[in-house]
Amino acid sequence: MTVGLGEVDERRNHWRQQEGKRAAKFLGKHMIPVILGPRGRHYLIDNHHLARALYDEGVKSVLTLVIADLRKLDSAAFWFVMDNRGWLHPYDEHGRRRSHEELPSSVKDLRDDPFRSLAGQLRRSGGFAKETVPFAEFLWADFLRRRIKRKLVQKDFRRALKEAMTLAKSSVADYLPGWCGPVVDNGNGAGKRSKRSA
Repeated sequence: MTVGLGEVDERRNHWRQQEGKRAAKFLGKHMIPVILGPRGRHYLIDNHHLARALYDEGVKSVLTLVIADLRKLDSAAFWFVMDNRGWLHPYDEHGRRRSHEELPSSVKDLRDDPFRSLAGQLRRSGGFAKETVPFAEFLWADFLRRRIKRKLVQKDFRRALKEAMTLAKSSVADYLPGWCGPVVDNGNGAGKRSKRSA
């Protein structure tokens, strides 16, 4: 349902640096993973920021990678499978779960969640490691949403990022995928997570 428009802008800037053969090569390396659903529709399950950036830049077609073909399912079964396979994350820009019926039908209608942008920049700044866990950055965005004021993220992104980094390195975040906070040696050679908290 959401993207971080700051993240979209990063990808738009990166795309603008691609020219000619480099642009074609870039698109070839960045296939958009999709699920084929009822009526042959394609449902994005990752790379939403890139897809939105390319759309905003006027790119008319992209390569897709079909992860699963669920065209034979009726609508109710399709959404049940999507949810239970971890291919669906219907949370709005306030972190509230919504009905799949409220999902936008186009990437152009994805709403801005500034905490998605904050989580993306936090990862690039070393706040946490890139993970293969589905929706890892969504989990980080939700974690930050509960601890940093939205107004701060919108008005003073650098200060919000500094607060996010402190939180990310503390033990309050140690349950999140990609956490890379300090580990304290407990004296017997085995590492123990820091008890320090933010």
